[in-house]
Amino acid sequence: MSIHPRFASATLDGTKTVELRRRRVAFPPGALVVLYASAPEMALVGTVRVDTVVTAEPGHLWESVAARSGITRREYDQYATGVGALSALFLDTPRKLPAPVPLTTLRRACSSFTVPQSYRYFNVEELKSIASADAAGAELLQRVIDSGSA
Repeated sequence: MSIHPRFASATLDGTKTVELRRRRVAFPPGALVVLYASAPEMALVGTVRVDTVVTAEPGHLWESVAARSGITRREYDQYATGVGALSALFLDTPRKLPAPVPLTTLRRACSSFTVPQSYRYFNVEELKSIASADAAGAELLQRVIDSGSA
């Protein structure tokens, strides 16, 4: 899942436990999500688990996400403008990778790798290629295997 570096940091240090999306998302509870910090970092930086996903009209969602979203009410209102519903991913178990896996390494390992606008799925072969190219990538593959998602 692509996320701004400010929010990736806050998510991985546990101060941001809700990620908002303007599109409906359907991650199952317990799903392991790999965080990609967008520019200027441009790297895989860690993982989190999805506890639950709530989709609702923006006016009904703010109260339940305000303290956990890492944004102000003004930022929330700007983000939600023109959207009929927002998805709130309630996250837990944040874990940083031992080192970021930079975009250059991802593209070298997987020539087909494209940065997701919102989120994308890794296949096992991509993860194996990343693992063989980078020690932090190997840690990522192990987490996916341990989670039963591979």
